[in-house]
Amino acid sequence: MSFMLPSAAPSARSVVGVAGDLFAALRGESEVLPRADSVVLVVIDGLGAISLRGHAGHARSLTAGMAKKDVAHSVFPSTTAAALTSIVTGVWPGEHGLVGYRVLDPDRDVLVNQLSGWETDGIDPLTWQSAPTIFERAARDGHESFAVGFAGYAHSGFTRATLRGAEFVPATTAASRVEAAYELAREHPGSLVYCYLPEVDKAGHKHGIASPEWVAALEDVDAALSARVPAGVGVVVTSDHGMVDVAPNRQVVLAEEHVAGIRHIGGEPRMLHAYLEPDADRAAVTSRWRADLEGVADVLTREEAIRHGLFGPKVTDAAASRVGDLLAIARGAWALYDGTAADQRSRGMVGQHGALTPEERQVPVIRLGAFER
Repeated sequence: MSFMLPSAAPSARSVVGVAGDLFAALRGESEVLPRADSVVLVVIDGLGAISLRGHAGHARSLTAGMAKKDVAHSVFPSTTAAALTSIVTGVWPGEHGLVGYRVLDPDRDVLVNQLSGWETDGIDPLTWQSAPTIFERAARDGHESFAVGFAGYAHSGFTRATLRGAEFVPATTAASRVEAAYELAREHPGSLVYCYLPEVDKAGHKHGIASPEWVAALEDVDAALSARVPAGVGVVVTSDHGMVDVAPNRQVVLAEEHVAGIRHIGGEPRMLHAYLEPDADRAAVTSRWRADLEGVADVLTREEAIRHGLFGPKVTDAAASRVGDLLAIARGAWALYDGTAADQRSRGMVGQHGALTPEERQVPVIRLGAFER
């Protein structure tokens, strides 16, 4: 089996370091950003750099000052649970432990949803994700922190896992969230403000990137970010991942013979975690998956994925225990489904992500306000 991790330029940034640069800019210690009185981190969920540049005419505010180098690489898997957590903790998935959308809780032998299933799946946010957030670090140094998002997210388990240390401020529209973030930064000198905009991601999943609905969502977000940034406030706009459109003829449904020896299938359609039965012939299952999915997905064992550094330079025992015995990483614009009723909802999604393509991994890092070049 040959697998080559997509290469990046030696100077390529990672989203893992973005929040740390912001925090350093508050203290005048950043090597990439000038000092700012307050800082705002805007995360546009699901907006890849390639998609943004391809639709620059619909995002003039965002792309006006965007240079070729204003790009970072997302983590693996390129999905919100893993990538957003890396952005706000400054560590890789192998360290914070959110290694996919749905993963195995090995202590209970059940799959848990790391994005929306914290309450229903019985996950403790404080122990499952124990890495300190950038907001907790800011509080220890005497800086106020705020997180602006939908009211419905205020008390979710994912919010408690990723935004703890920040005061949650609800706002409804993209424009009102950006306005609230800028006002908080202005009113609270020395503060760190996080602003979450999920509209582009939602439109992409439902309708596909470049659909009229996706373009409209991009235009709304761009209009929101055209607002004047208060004096002394530095803003960085980035994303957790991009996405690709998956056509119906690129949907592969695993047949019964494919899942023989498999106890659980987690992850998501473009990056599956397969957890084997205790008595399964691991070598045989691995060989079968590689043969059956040739040209569709790269199949790696847990050990190979960790050795390739897919989850980062450090992988804790807890994180490793949540990684599948096998990983199926979709190539091109393919997606894999297990054929269960629970999997049907995702088959209706057009835009997908989680794998290693540039469209999924490359995200913008745009500087506004006091950070603008």
